[in-house]
Amino acid sequence: MCYTVIVDTVSIFVRGGDTVVKGTPERIAERREEIVNTCEKLYQTMSFKDITLKEIGREVSFSRPTIYNYFQTKEEIFLALFAREYDRWNEALAAVLNENDALDRKELAHRIAASLADRTQLLKLLSMNNYDMEANSRTELLTDFKKAYGRSLQLFRLLLEKFCPELSADDVRGVLYLFFPFMFGLYPYAAVTEKQRAAMRAAGVDYVYQSVYELADRCLLRLLGGGTQKEAAGR
Repeated sequence: MCYTVIVDTVSIFVRGGDTVVKGTPERIAERREEIVNTCEKLYQTMSFKDITLKEIGREVSFSRPTIYNYFQTKEEIFLALFAREYDRWNEALAAVLNENDALDRKELAHRIAASLADRTQLLKLLSMNNYDMEANSRTELLTDFKKAYGRSLQLFRLLLEKFCPELSADDVRGVLYLFFPFMFGLYPYAAVTEKQRAAMRAAGVDYVYQSVYELADRCLLRLLGGGTQKEAAGR
């Protein structure tokens, strides 16, 4: 069974339960971008669990059912936002790679840490339950996300190979597969509410709060051996 619905300049084909969006690339991109932008806006003040397709539908300029022509679940929308955040970080990593002829290990650690300090939304998304997000998204959208993530791994590897040529292939892999999991815990440690601070004080926990930059920089200095433990701890 196959039928066609025309929505503005976009044609929606439904075939065997699968939705195929046809139309001008510009129109499709505009709609997808508006949906993702709306999700991003809501995520500034609402939690993941409180954001629904209904909430997003109230904010976009077209009817809520139209959203399903582009994304079938809210997890797919968040995954697209996630991929865009990786793309933005990739731009910063590429700039470090292409705009510098030489960096020592300390300078490289500082530049990467600074690039993450500007991507708090990426770190916030990383701190979520990514398993559920990926499980509730279609394969093609998950693949798009993995391409953005894979590009981050590639750029990070190129940075290490260019500016730390003395590192062996095993050393490079070791840094990659320690630092990327480390990023999953960055946001909760750096973005602390006053309520959480008060609870820590009441619990008698003597904790020194640090920024994303400080945490990432210190970790990279240790992984890259860019300074003594005393120097890294003193930053």
